Amino acid sequence: MTDREPLLDPVLDPAAMRKQYRAEGLAEQDLATHPMDQFARWFEDAARAALHGTVYEPNAMIVSTADAAGRPSSRTVLMKQFDTDGFVFYTNYNSRKARDLAENPHISLLFPWHPLARQVIVTGTAQRTGRDETAAYFRTRPHGSQLGAWASAQSTAIASRAELQAAYDDLASRYPEGEQVPVPPHWGGYRITPETIEFWQGRENRLHDRLRYTATPAGPWQTERLSP
Repeated sequence: MTDREPLLDPVLDPAAMRKQYRAEGLAEQDLATHPMDQFARWFEDAARAALHGTVYEPNAMIVSTADAAGRPSSRTVLMKQFDTDGFVFYTNYNSRKARDLAENPHISLLFPWHPLARQVIVTGTAQRTGRDETAAYFRTRPHGSQLGAWASAQSTAIASRAELQAAYDDLASRYPEGEQVPVPPHWGGYRITPETIEFWQGRENRLHDRLRYTATPAGPWQTERLSP
């Protein structure tokens, strides 16, 4: 098969894949005044859908960053908090995403709730959370996840899976279940302050609803409809 030879099996051919969205629409008059209140409504819908097995990990979001030269990278992480001020996730401060954010604090988040034919797209800036906030969240993590934060030198090359497992096993022997694991100094949170938040609702014939909030210097959020 050449690089440009089409796939004959429609099951495997991306160009033949079609999904007709018939979901209920999103109208301007139904929007909350504040985008985080609108997010809370949609997140509740996604969380309830997860209880029925329709949505998997509703707090999963694609985080996109770019380095100082503008080279982008994306990965999926778990959002662990949201409030009026924005969104919070946690990571290794030596990871690629953290190195990008140290050079360029601009960031994009995407919540892909495909079974609901919904997406939420956020653009904004990232800032590290305080150590007290980081420590408070770290204490809520399962014991194994606390050890994992120490065992993994995230985004660096390692010789083998066995090397990673050996590092974890060594930590598990030093900090057995029930013993407090110290918070790694190289691990912590980022708070994303939104500049825009777009709510995307899939509609029939690709005439999707796209309503975007944009922060203004005066304070109130401005809303507008985008063409699909």
